Order: sequence, then structure tokens, then C-alpha cells
Amino acid sequence: METSTGHTSTGQTSAGHWKKIWIGSAGNMVEWFDWFVYASFATYFAGAFFPAGNDTAKLMNTAGIFAVGFFMRPVGGWLLGRVGDRRGRKAALTLTVTLMSASAVLIALAPTYAVAGYGGVAVLLVARLLQGLSVGGEYAASATYLTEASAPGRRGFASSFQYVSMTAGQIAGLGLLILLQHTLTGAQLHSWGWRIPFVVGALGAAVIFYLRRSMLETEAYEESAAADDDRGTIRALLRHKREALLVMALTMGGTVAYYTYTTYLTKYLSNSAGLSKQTATLVSFFALIVFACIQPLAGALSDRIGRRPLLITFAVGSTFLTVPIMTMLKHAGSFWPALGLSLLALVIVTGYTSINACVKAELFPTGVRSLGVALPYALANALFGGTAEYVALWFKDGGIESGFYWYVAGCAAVSLVVYLTMRETRDIDLKSTGVPTS
Repeated sequence: METSTGHTSTGQTSAGHWKKIWIGSAGNMVEWFDWFVYASFATYFAGAFFPAGNDTAKLMNTAGIFAVGFFMRPVGGWLLGRVGDRRGRKAALTLTVTLMSASAVLIALAPTYAVAGYGGVAVLLVARLLQGLSVGGEYAASATYLTEASAPGRRGFASSFQYVSMTAGQIAGLGLLILLQHTLTGAQLHSWGWRIPFVVGALGAAVIFYLRRSMLETEAYEESAAADDDRGTIRALLRHKREALLVMALTMGGTVAYYTYTTYLTKYLSNSAGLSKQTATLVSFFALIVFACIQPLAGALSDRIGRRPLLITFAVGSTFLTVPIMTMLKHAGSFWPALGLSLLALVIVTGYTSINACVKAELFPTGVRSLGVALPYALANALFGGTAEYVALWFKDGGIESGFYWYVAGCAAVSLVVYLTMRETRDIDLKSTGVPTS
């Protein structure tokens, strides 16, 4: 068992902590594989659900449905955050992966426009709504679980695996896309090949469901399991309004930058920079591998120097370098310049992604931690993360694509103000939030 200070005793080995992190992260990977393959394969299935017309307009339609999923995330954040605080982190994580599996099956079987007219769009929309519910709860449940499952001095390192697993899911999706691009013809990919990743995602979710049924609950939750009618309720969350608003504000810049350089990057490189789909996919694939590898390094660094220095570094870099990076990416012309610029952008974003999970979890007490992270984060994602790709395409369609670069930089600037004024959370005791561990 863990002692009251959070350090392990002879009964609880470090292997036990790694098991918790592994199971939590593996499920997160499958969740985000399903979430991101929608964006990664959009250029292939956009034409399947809409009538012939402008290619950018088709992408805007599919991006609009992608954004709808984000607007269900606050509902998922509230519903599954409540489950996580009242029934346990394990219960919430098991439910999220069930919903994600169902959504993947729906997309894999959705009829095309030629077969069912806009009926296929309706199926696609329902699937994205289920995905939104699932991911809205998954982020908070995973962030809370990974943070609580680690010792106080290792929370930044442990929680960084949330974005390792999220990025691993996207890498797996891009890797499958590369494989299919080299084994199927373009016509086959546009016709039926795009369904394959959703079948894979559904099967992966079934495996993770089995693993999560046997996962261990966190000790922080078990030790605070005394009956409390307010656990996981909006009423309890309203007692922490400042922290909830802080989560939204510190998420704003990070989520826009993250989705710009991950889900939107491949389309930007092919639709704006003029690279082939294959080259654009390879750039994203290798950039994300490096990105995943540096998350634990940055998380461990935050355990030594604090969370705020990394957040401030991200915000300063995004505020002042987004416009030149995006401008140069548009004129990169080939694989290596595009890869170098993408890596620079993702290194900057790492200041946010590597530690944002534990920072948010460290702001709330155990009884409302899952909901406190889930609902404000989901609201910020619905407003800024989910709309990032659509906003980018809107600027492009209006002939002022550079306006999007300034939009990303402006969101980062707002978050910079928050990072400069917020308190340091590294030494907070999770079992008595607000009290340093030393």
C-alpha cells in the first residue's frame, strides 16, 4: 500500500505503478487512434458522404462533423466525470472505451452518399457524437488516473504518458495510412480502404475493454471513498469556480496549437503547401514519433523545476513563432524542410502537452477532481480545439489563410497571461489539494 505521503512501501512496488500507467495509457491510445483516424483519413472519405463539388468544401463538411464531436465533449465530460468521481476512475475508463468501440463500428459500416444519400452523413454524425461523449470523459479519467497513480515527485513524468499514448494512437493511425497508401490504389482507398482503420479501432477497443475490467483503482480515490452526496456534482464543482475557469484559460492556447500541428498538419501540408498526400503523411508520422519520445523528458523536467516554466515557454514560443513557422511551412516544398519546421513547432507545444494533465488534476480535491478536469477542459476544447481545423479551412476558403496563423498566436497569448499569474502546482498534496507535500 501507499503511505500517507504517497511513497511506496514494500507492499506496493514500482511495478504496480507501471502497471496502472500502462493499462491507463494503452486504453487512451486506442481512444485517440479512433479519434484521430477520422481526421487522418478525411481526405479519402470526404467524397464518399457528400455530392461532387469543391474539394475544400468537402473537407469543410467533414471538418464540421469533426467539430460536432467536440461539442459533445462537455456532455461527456460532465457525465463521465461524474461517474469517475462517484463510481471510481476504473468505471469511467471502462465506459469510455465501450462508447468509442461503438462509434468505430458505426463509421466502418456507414453507407456512402451513392447508397443512402445523406443517410450516411447521419450515421457519421451519430458516430462522432458517441466519440465526443467518450473522449470528453476519457481525457479527465485518464489524466486523473495517471496523476493519482504516481508518487508526488513523479507526477509530471507519469502524467506525460497521456500524450505519449494519445500521440501513439495518432502514429498508429498514420502508420496504417502509410501502409494502405503503399498497398492499395488511390481509387481503392477512396472507395473502401478508408473503412479499414475503423475496423482496427473497434477491435483494439474490445481488447482494452477486457484489460480495463481488471485494472486497479487509484489509492487516492480509495482512501477518499467515504460517502459524500456532493462527489462529482456541479454543486461541488461550483465551489471551485476559480480553478474551473483556470483550466479553461490555460487550455485555450495549448489545444489550438496541438490540433494545428497534429490533426490539421497533414491536410495543411497537402492542401496548402502543395506536398503529395504521401509526403505530408510521412512528415506527420516522423514528427509525431519524436514528439511522443520527448513528452516524458519534459514531464520529468517539470518534476524538478516546476510546471509554470514549461507552460510559459510554450506560450511565449507559440505567441511569437507561430506566424513564421506556418508561413515557412507553406513554402517548405519538400520533406526535410517540412519535417524540421514541424518538429520545431511540436517541441514548443511539448511545454503544454507534457504536463497539462497533471496541472489540471493538481488543482482539484479528489471528490471533484475528475469532473473538475473534464468539464472545463471539454468546454475549452469545444470552443477552440474542435474548431481549429474548421477555422483554418474557413480562412483558406476566404483567401486569407494567414489570418489563421494570427488566430493561433492570439490564443497562445491569452494563455500566456494565465501562466504568468497562476500558482505553481508541483508540490500540491493530491489528498489535500492546496497543501504542499513538503
